[in-house]
Amino acid sequence: MPKNTVQAIELFSIASSVLDVNYQAINEDGAEGACFLLRITNDSTTNVTISYNGLVDHDIVLPGDVLNINAQTNSRPNNQTCLFPKGQIVYAKGTAGTGTIYLTGYYQE
Repeated sequence: MPKNTVQAIELFSIASSVLDVNYQAINEDGAEGACFLLRITNDSTTNVTISYNGLVDHDIVLPGDVLNINAQTNSRPNNQTCLFPKGQIVYAKGTAGTGTIYLTGYYQE
Protein backbone atom coordinates (compact mmCIF):
# COMPACT_ATOMS: atom_id res chain seq x y z
CA MET A 1 0.00 0.00 0.00
CA PRO A 2 1.39 3.45 -0.92
CA LYS A 3 2.60 5.57 1.96
CA ASN A 4 1.65 8.81 0.17
CA THR A 5 5.19 10.14 0.44
CA VAL A 6 7.43 11.21 -2.40
CA GLN A 7 10.96 9.88 -2.79
CA ALA A 8 13.67 11.11 -5.12
CA ILE A 9 15.66 8.65 -7.18
CA GLU A 10 19.43 8.75 -6.93
CA LEU A 11 21.01 11.58 -8.94
CA PHE A 12 22.53 10.10 -12.09
CA SER A 13 24.90 11.84 -14.50
CA ILE A 14 27.01 11.27 -17.57
CA ALA A 15 29.85 13.46 -18.85
CA SER A 16 29.09 14.89 -22.27
CA SER A 17 32.72 14.23 -23.23
CA VAL A 18 31.89 10.49 -23.52
CA LEU A 19 28.89 10.95 -25.82
CA ASP A 20 29.00 9.66 -29.37
CA VAL A 21 26.54 8.40 -32.03
CA ASN A 22 25.56 5.35 -29.92
CA TYR A 23 23.15 5.49 -27.00
CA GLN A 24 24.69 5.18 -23.54
CA ALA A 25 22.71 4.65 -20.35
CA ILE A 26 22.63 7.60 -17.97
CA ASN A 27 21.37 5.28 -15.21
CA GLU A 28 22.61 1.76 -16.02
CA ASP A 29 20.72 0.05 -13.18
CA GLY A 30 17.44 1.85 -13.85
CA ALA A 31 15.30 3.99 -11.57
CA GLU A 32 14.60 2.46 -8.16
CA GLY A 33 10.95 3.51 -8.24
CA ALA A 34 8.11 3.96 -10.74
CA CYS A 35 8.60 7.68 -11.36
CA PHE A 36 5.80 10.13 -11.96
CA LEU A 37 8.35 12.80 -12.95
CA LEU A 38 11.66 12.56 -14.78
CA ARG A 39 13.97 15.54 -15.24
CA ILE A 40 16.93 15.70 -17.61
CA THR A 41 19.25 18.67 -17.21
CA ASN A 42 21.75 19.36 -19.97
CA ASP A 43 24.54 21.33 -18.30
CA SER A 44 26.84 20.81 -21.27
CA THR A 45 27.92 22.49 -24.48
CA THR A 46 26.25 20.05 -26.89
CA ASN A 47 22.78 18.93 -27.97
CA VAL A 48 21.79 15.64 -26.34
CA THR A 49 19.37 13.17 -27.90
CA ILE A 50 17.40 11.12 -25.37
CA SER A 51 15.91 7.63 -25.70
CA TYR A 52 13.78 5.65 -23.27
CA ASN A 53 14.57 2.28 -24.89
CA GLY A 54 18.13 2.80 -26.20
CA LEU A 55 17.04 2.36 -29.81
CA VAL A 56 14.70 5.17 -30.88
CA ASP A 57 15.24 8.94 -30.64
CA HIS A 58 12.55 10.31 -28.30
CA ASP A 59 13.67 13.78 -27.12
CA ILE A 60 16.38 16.35 -27.58
CA VAL A 61 17.72 18.59 -24.85
CA LEU A 62 19.63 21.67 -25.98
CA PRO A 63 22.67 22.99 -24.08
CA GLY A 64 21.58 24.66 -20.85
CA ASP A 65 18.00 23.34 -21.08
CA VAL A 66 15.95 21.20 -18.71
CA LEU A 67 13.39 18.62 -19.84
CA ASN A 68 10.65 17.82 -17.29
CA ILE A 69 8.31 14.96 -18.09
CA ASN A 70 5.39 14.72 -15.69
CA ALA A 71 3.74 11.41 -16.52
CA GLN A 72 0.65 12.00 -14.39
CA THR A 73 -0.44 15.27 -15.98
CA ASN A 74 0.19 13.75 -19.41
CA SER A 75 -1.99 10.67 -18.79
CA ARG A 76 -5.34 10.12 -20.53
CA PRO A 77 -7.66 10.22 -18.73
CA ASN A 78 -5.89 12.28 -16.13
CA ASN A 79 -6.29 9.74 -13.35
CA GLN A 80 -2.94 10.33 -11.62
CA THR A 81 -1.74 6.75 -12.20
CA CYS A 82 0.46 7.11 -15.28
CA LEU A 83 4.04 6.28 -14.27
CA PHE A 84 7.38 5.41 -15.83
CA PRO A 85 8.14 1.78 -15.00
CA LYS A 86 10.35 0.88 -12.06
CA GLY A 87 13.78 0.19 -13.52
CA GLN A 88 13.35 2.73 -16.35
CA ILE A 89 16.68 3.36 -18.04
CA VAL A 90 17.27 6.66 -19.83
CA TYR A 91 19.84 6.82 -22.62
CA ALA A 92 21.76 9.71 -24.16
CA LYS A 93 23.79 10.27 -27.32
CA GLY A 94 25.35 13.25 -29.08
CA THR A 95 28.67 14.73 -30.00
CA ALA A 96 31.35 15.00 -27.33
CA GLY A 97 31.34 18.31 -25.49
CA THR A 98 32.14 19.64 -22.06
CA GLY A 99 29.83 19.54 -19.06
CA THR A 100 27.40 17.02 -17.62
CA ILE A 101 23.94 15.62 -18.33
CA TYR A 102 21.90 14.88 -15.19
CA LEU A 103 18.89 12.64 -14.59
CA THR A 104 16.61 13.09 -11.59
CA GLY A 105 13.16 11.75 -10.84
CA TYR A 106 10.48 11.34 -8.23
CA TYR A 107 8.19 8.47 -7.24
CA GLN A 108 5.56 7.72 -4.64
CA GLU A 109 6.64 5.37 -1.91
